[in-house]
Amino acid sequence: LSMWLILVYAPWCHWIWGGGFLQQWGVWDFAGGLVVHVTAGFSALASLVVVGSRPHDLPEKDVPHNVPFVALGTALLWFGWFGFNGGSALGTGRVAIVAAVNSEIAASVALFLWVVIDWWRCGRPSLCGLCVGAIAGLATVTPAAGFMQPWSAFIFGILATVVCYSCCELIKRLGFDDALDVWGVHGMG
Repeated sequence: LSMWLILVYAPWCHWIWGGGFLQQWGVWDFAGGLVVHVTAGFSALASLVVVGSRPHDLPEKDVPHNVPFVALGTALLWFGWFGFNGGSALGTGRVAIVAAVNSEIAASVALFLWVVIDWWRCGRPSLCGLCVGAIAGLATVTPAAGFMQPWSAFIFGILATVVCYSCCELIKRLGFDDALDVWGVHGMG
């Protein structure tokens, strides 16, 4: 963990927030979405390459162990995301409100579209799909939550669904065992 912090996270923090080349190129990251989610997502992908998949003889490898806990975790994350994105404005003004509203819009749109895609592809909606869709919307809107208009958060929600769902399916087809869809949702969103 210490090595990852020094070799991956700290350089990204400098590049985006500390006057590094990405900041000089005009990259903005409102609430750490690029620094946190991109580094976590691609670190998860690297760990999949190094560690490999779970044993293939598991009978229900792709089925979640405890769906109510997935829903509870999503609810806790979503609630915390309001404080995180809104709090990144460092005050209780217009930017904080816009960030919270944009977070809600993007998450809600992505949640709805993810459920629609699951329903269309699998014949029924899934609570886990609903949860993954909400997190995809939140993770995707985070870097821009305080810099955008609410109508564009709607577009972000649509794009989050299309990109993240496609990446989650792609990584499964490539044979990687990303049980929590970290790369598809956080790294690519």
